[in-house]
Amino acid sequence: MTHRLKKEDKYNYIEAGEGTPIIVLHGLMGGLSNFDSVIDFFSTIGYKVIVPELPIYTMSLIKTNVKSFANYLHDFIEYKGFDKVVLLGNSLGGHIGLYHTKLFPEKVKALIITGSSGLYESAMGSGYTKRSDYEVIKKKAQEVFYDPEVATKEIVDDVYETVNDRNKLVKTLAIAKSAIRHNMAKDLPKMQTPTCIIWGKNDNVTPPEVAEEFDALLPDSELFWIDKCGHAAMMEHPNKFNDIMENWLTKRGF
Repeated sequence: MTHRLKKEDKYNYIEAGEGTPIIVLHGLMGGLSNFDSVIDFFSTIGYKVIVPELPIYTMSLIKTNVKSFANYLHDFIEYKGFDKVVLLGNSLGGHIGLYHTKLFPEKVKALIITGSSGLYESAMGSGYTKRSDYEVIKKKAQEVFYDPEVATKEIVDDVYETVNDRNKLVKTLAIAKSAIRHNMAKDLPKMQTPTCIIWGKNDNVTPPEVAEEFDALLPDSELFWIDKCGHAAMMEHPNKFNDIMENWLTKRGF
């Protein structure tokens, strides 16, 4: 199903369904469509699913950092008038969700992270020295997934366009540095928000030991694995991902 992008005030976002709000946070190179299966499924079972476009490439360079994006998310939640939300984030989106939860714990009833940055950032923003070589970029895009076929031409083209846009590349590198600065190892043990960690067993970007470290550091977390799965579980195994998330939310009373 294709979803219409709403444009209101300074926000662009997809919204579907009615009920408990789930705000979905995309990654650095991830489009809103990466979460189509999440939107389609949860919007029909009692949740309002909202996917905002994060201002990754539109913030001023000085504000291109994890903390600014977390504050932007807070402003969006206030704009929408939500009391408490469930946050779901992939990759950089997970990191933004975690940082937002650190700053505004009273606004977050539950957190779901998958392939999240925040502890291990060596893969972010690296390896673009041969960015003009389409085949190199294609290989990097395929490495995100266990099954390289998931990296469609559209996905590869988007990544290629991003890394060959000088403004976007500068912002990408700024975000990579910010992610390292905003490492959350010391913050996580103080965060009491219930957290569901869903991870691909074959994630090359944020390897499985990162998920184990998140689980060890967070006081109230549960870790779930998806086999034969890379960095974007909600794309590669959408049904399994949705089942795990739904069961966890139901068990926790969300």
